[in-house]
Amino acid sequence: MIALVTGASAGLGEEFARQLALRGDDLVLVARNEERLQELAKELPVQCEVLAADLTDRAQLANVERRVGSVDLLVNNAGYGSFGPFHTLDVEVETREVELNVLALVRLTYAAVAAMVPRGSGAILNVSSLAGCQPGPLNATYSATKAFVTSFTQAVHEEVRDTGVAVTVLCPGFTHTEFQERAQAPAGDVPGFMWQMPPEVVQCGLDAVAKNRAVAIPGAVNKVLGNLTAITPDAVTRRVSGIVMKRASH
Repeated sequence: MIALVTGASAGLGEEFARQLALRGDDLVLVARNEERLQELAKELPVQCEVLAADLTDRAQLANVERRVGSVDLLVNNAGYGSFGPFHTLDVEVETREVELNVLALVRLTYAAVAAMVPRGSGAILNVSSLAGCQPGPLNATYSATKAFVTSFTQAVHEEVRDTGVAVTVLCPGFTHTEFQERAQAPAGDVPGFMWQMPPEVVQCGLDAVAKNRAVAIPGAVNKVLGNLTAITPDAVTRRVSGIVMKRASH
C-alpha cells in the first residue's frame, strides 16, 4: 500500500508518516522543506519518496496531483493558520492560507477520487479542525477554511459511499504541534485537559478512515464541544468565541 501525506515535515503530518510506516505502508512525503523530508525518510523503515512542493504554487501542486493518482491513501494534512483582527493581517498571507487549506485540498481530493472510484478502492483523509465548527473571531480565515474542509469532505464521503472509496474528515482540537507558534496564536490559557498529543489524534484519524466514517473527532472533550457547537445558535458561538479569543490575546 502507498500513502501520500502532505505537510509531512512536521506536526501531525510527520506523525501520520511515522504511524503509516509502522504498519508497513510505503510513503510519498510532501512538504516545502525538502531537507526535513529527507531526514524523516531516512528514519522510516519503508520505501519513501520525497516530493518537495509548495502547494500554493500551481505548477508544483500539479506535480503532486499527478502523483496522487497512483496512491492508495491520501492524507491531506498541509495547512496553516493566522491570528489577529482580520483587517490588521497581511492579505497576501490570508489569501495564501485559503489557497493551501482549501484550493490545494480540493484539487488533490479531486485527483484522488477520480483515480480511486474507477478502480473501486482507495481512501482519503482530510485534516480539518474543531475551529471549523463555528465562526472564529481573531481566527477568521483559518476557521472559515476548516469549515469548508469539514463540509466538503462530508459531501464527497456521501457521494462515493457505495464505490469502495473511503473519505473521512479529521477534526482535532488543541494539539501539541508547531501550529500555535507558527500562527502566533496565544494558547497559554488553554487548560491542560483540552490538549492532545499527535499520536492519539493521528490514530483516531487512521482508525476512522479505515472504517469509512465521515467524521472523526479525537478525544472525549472535543466530542462534547463539537456536539455543543452543533446545537448552539451561531450568534452565541461567535460571541463566546470572540470573548475567549480576545481574553487569550491580552
